[in-house]
Amino acid sequence: MGNGILFLQPRQKLLAWFARCARAHGTETLRIGVPSLPPGVILACPANLDFVFRHDGGVFAKGGFFRERSLDLFGGGIINADGEAWRLQRRAGQRFLGANLAGLTGEAGLGRCLAGMMGELESAAVTPTAAGGGKDEMVGEKVVDLQALLHEMTTQLMGSMAYGMEMHADDDFTAAFEHASGATAERFQNPLWRAAELLFTGRKLGRSIAVVKAFGRAIVARAVREEEGKGDKEDKEEDAGRRPRTLIGELLACVEDEDLVADAALNYLSAGRDTVAQALTWTFYLLMRHPAAAEKLRSAVEQLRATTTTTTTPANDEPADLLLTPARLPYAQAVFYESLRLRPPIPFEVKQARADVTLPDGTFLPASSLVVWSPWAMGRSAAIWGPDALDFRPERWLEESQDCPEGEGDGGVQSRRFVPRSAGEFPVFNGGPRLCLGKRLAEVVGVRVLAEVLPRFGFRPAFEGERVSRSSLTLPMEGGLPVYVDKRDTPP
Repeated sequence: MGNGILFLQPRQKLLAWFARCARAHGTETLRIGVPSLPPGVILACPANLDFVFRHDGGVFAKGGFFRERSLDLFGGGIINADGEAWRLQRRAGQRFLGANLAGLTGEAGLGRCLAGMMGELESAAVTPTAAGGGKDEMVGEKVVDLQALLHEMTTQLMGSMAYGMEMHADDDFTAAFEHASGATAERFQNPLWRAAELLFTGRKLGRSIAVVKAFGRAIVARAVREEEGKGDKEDKEEDAGRRPRTLIGELLACVEDEDLVADAALNYLSAGRDTVAQALTWTFYLLMRHPAAAEKLRSAVEQLRATTTTTTTPANDEPADLLLTPARLPYAQAVFYESLRLRPPIPFEVKQARADVTLPDGTFLPASSLVVWSPWAMGRSAAIWGPDALDFRPERWLEESQDCPEGEGDGGVQSRRFVPRSAGEFPVFNGGPRLCLGKRLAEVVGVRVLAEVLPRFGFRPAFEGERVSRSSLTLPMEGGLPVYVDKRDTPP
């Protein structure tokens, strides 16, 4: 009963409880029971989690516990699917990203959407002017919600590149999806969620899900009409080796059931736009709290740009901004990963055992047992990350490169290289067969946005205290991220 009451706490308090467990018990496996739910364990041991990842789809699966609570929102989409339905949707995602990653992150995709965001920041930015007493006087300041701008950018990117349509973050679908996501998250915390929805919240949730589902069907109907309108010879010949270039086209090519295609499209939309926008929101928030890291990142970008021409590189004739990649900016990638460690977009994960199984640490799980882990808590575990686990320290992801010119300073372009951690230690992108398809896209988008925005703009909080997340399946910031924008003297 105590655990049941515990899980009814507000989202932030529950996250804090998971983190306290991780710091108090290290990597021990904790058994937990809640009335009306199957027996379960909380994992914090990297070896155990690697074991679960390796056996995903076999011994472990999403299971009935997860699917029962998320079915209304996600349907049979990839987030909710197992078996052949999952394989077909994953194949479509792999084909789309394999053929379009360069376009998604190039000037026609991310470059265009990022330019729109930069324009909004430019219009809101002010220039500090010296005033009496050594203080800066800001004239005509405007508060900007940085989370809203980032969400709009990723929505436009996914809309144009994945679905071939214009989409915006302030439409009816987004509001409905955010409400449905929050209500669905509460189902995982409240054992009596059916009664609560029947008596109090079900009607509004039903309306929100209806809007979400209608949007998914509209995406599919639009794609089907476009496909039917194409010329038989020009666009339907497969022997030319051409495949559908949008994600919705790939889904239609791989999955026959149009209702399942609609579910899959909505799943990919949520995974592709919400998590990246939220990850960047928390990254900018943490950089505001750690200005030394922001300055080091700016220095790394300036060093990189100093080694390239201002417009193109002779080797590949690419625009210089396309060189702002994780491989060339290891410190920017380290900043992004350090933010993901402390503010993971998916703070909880749940699987279910299909059969009796024994974990590597000797823990026996009977069939149907729930397996829960919290990337939020594991990212704060001193047993995994050391005594400074609560500190924002991007340098933990870097080590000296063998090719580093002797004496080159901290944060130099060639001075250090990024060193990843195992999926068991850092489960933000999942692992095993379900390793996040968008991992590379998230890395490239995250580094490019940081590397273009920070040299041109500084941010000051237009809020007091700490920011927390609101109830959701992901990690949106409660109340957005209101900031003041400053122009910087450093040229872009």
